[in-house]
Amino acid sequence: MPRTKPNRHYRAARLALAALVLLAAAIAGWQWLQSHPEHSPWAPLDLRDPPGWATRSKLIALRSDVTECRAVLERSDIAFTALPATGKGACARPDRTQLGDYPLTPDTPAVTCPVAAALALWRRDSVAPAARNILGSDLARIEHLGAFSCRRMYGGADGPWSEHATANAIDIAAFVLDDGRRISVLGDWDGEGDKATFLRAVRDGACGSFATVLSPDYNAAHADHFHLDQDDRWAGVCR
Repeated sequence: MPRTKPNRHYRAARLALAALVLLAAAIAGWQWLQSHPEHSPWAPLDLRDPPGWATRSKLIALRSDVTECRAVLERSDIAFTALPATGKGACARPDRTQLGDYPLTPDTPAVTCPVAAALALWRRDSVAPAARNILGSDLARIEHLGAFSCRRMYGGADGPWSEHATANAIDIAAFVLDDGRRISVLGDWDGEGDKATFLRAVRDGACGSFATVLSPDYNAAHADHFHLDQDDRWAGVCR
């Protein structure tokens, strides 16, 4: 016996029910995003939120928007000072942002705001947890080799300008723990112990916040430091 085709009203009821299900799902999804702003592309970035699906894209957007970047630092209760612009030409520094309570040594250099924001996330989400979980001690300070250097890449007379020329980069050399231990890139990268494991963990962790992360795995010029920058010409380099 031939099957009776659903009548017009039945099809309309099915479509209405499907629309209601989709609407309910959309409302539930929106409510979930409201309570998980780290996953929402529409929520303002707050660095106090845990990392989420939308965090990286929001960080990338900050590379070309200093005003918004500093608004993010303020919103996130990260202490900083906006220093006056200086320099000229390829080494002009219109964005000089100095973090207020970041444990850098021997000083806290002025960097670009996107670098400052990435440093804050890297310390919280990678360096501090790795120090506790791998080495069993809290982080005391991070040693650096500098941020600003008006030079071209690799110090050559020509070629592209380094991200250091605008302090859009910082070189990290070592980490000191509360218990006094010092872990250096030069002395501890090669090996199989906890210090080498820690260094690789924080190198990998930096890749979620910075555009470019270069380590001893990249070349001999980085044997003694991690190069971290926010170059907006790159989609991402992590080595």
